[in-house]
Amino acid sequence: MKSKHLLLYTSLLLTTLLWSACSDRGPLAMFKKLSPHDQYGQRLIEAGLHKTALGNSWLSKANESVVKTLNITIPYQETGYFASDKIMATALKFDAKRGQMLRVAIRRKPILNFAIYADLMQVEENNETKVVASADTLGADINYEVKQTGKYILRLQPELLRGGEYTLTITAGPSLGFPVSNVGKPRIGSFWGDGRDADSRKHEGVDIFATKGSPAIATDPGTVNRVGENNLGGKVVFFRPEGRDYSLYYAHLDSQLVSDGQTLKAGDVIGLVGNTGNARTTPAHLHFGIYTNQGAVDPLPFIDRNIKQPLPVTAPLTNLNATVRNNSKSTIYTLPDPKSTGSPLSQHTPLTVDAATDGWYKVALPDGTAGFVRAKETASISPIRNLALKTDSPLYDKPDSTAAHKLTIDKGDKVDILGTYKNYFLVEYKDTTGWISSSR
Repeated sequence: MKSKHLLLYTSLLLTTLLWSACSDRGPLAMFKKLSPHDQYGQRLIEAGLHKTALGNSWLSKANESVVKTLNITIPYQETGYFASDKIMATALKFDAKRGQMLRVAIRRKPILNFAIYADLMQVEENNETKVVASADTLGADINYEVKQTGKYILRLQPELLRGGEYTLTITAGPSLGFPVSNVGKPRIGSFWGDGRDADSRKHEGVDIFATKGSPAIATDPGTVNRVGENNLGGKVVFFRPEGRDYSLYYAHLDSQLVSDGQTLKAGDVIGLVGNTGNARTTPAHLHFGIYTNQGAVDPLPFIDRNIKQPLPVTAPLTNLNATVRNNSKSTIYTLPDPKSTGSPLSQHTPLTVDAATDGWYKVALPDGTAGFVRAKETASISPIRNLALKTDSPLYDKPDSTAAHKLTIDKGDKVDILGTYKNYFLVEYKDTTGWISSSR
């Protein structure tokens, strides 16, 4: 009977959402362009579903997940599961540098009838968040050029009453092409911030060493700002990539092969690598810098070709969306890294597995606290021992005496203990699972 009611409600919900999808108005759309996630949320509101427990929970979970983010480092990969009978969302926070191109890829199982809304948000100075990029519901990747170094959040949330498995991959690469041709076998040998002139000044760029006379090339289409010469840089060229708010600085050139105002395609030769200016006593190299209206910025994230790939998921996926318990005293960490901050877990703590990354599980404790545990330190839930109750005991749906209780277990009845958390036992009683006080 329950499944029939759920099927009927699903059909009614989808019909209502499709009917309201034609509207592009509403309180959110009046002021900003809505992401696909916000468009869906607006349709819930227009359909009046925000007044229902289900619709209100979906909207609340979206906001709650952004407040209760888990920290990660990129590159990162996880495989997780969104259950259709639960209101779920996940949000991950990480650092990104100006000039990086973030790529967010989400692969879904099943592909059809399982939409995941993905919003990439920038954390601003006041800790407010701003959506800077979104994935459409067809599963296209997010490719976003980072405009400001700082914290970013990726939120994933499926549609109501839709579920399935997903694999998320986040990587960071360069947003510009490399400024020296491969024929010169270029390598970066000096970095931003290195000391210069007895440490009286700092290096405002990177030095790319290459065979003298190697082509220095345009990273992207753009326009030559200025061709000139100065004491430090020798023969230099300033080049502005199309659509960018900064200029690229090519210095120590042996010769300049462009003129002021010239438009170039990506890969066009700007000049030849040399050692003019104050580099006369050093091997040939290109000093490459990036200048904004606020001054120089570190160019390495813009051109770094060393794109790191995330470690593959090795934790067993059979426990996704399942409850496991730690099989010994262990630790829950803030990152999937044993060097991160950790808190001890008592033996037999029940853990809900939301996702797997590398050899770790992303889990939630019974009180909702989230973190990472080593997958090898967990085991499937099974009875630890049985217990005859000394008094009548309410069976709670959470380890909290103020939580709703499912039923009352009579004095003398036996329960199977499945796990322990604080002052509560997770037990099974006549095919019903819940929590009882451990003092019973």
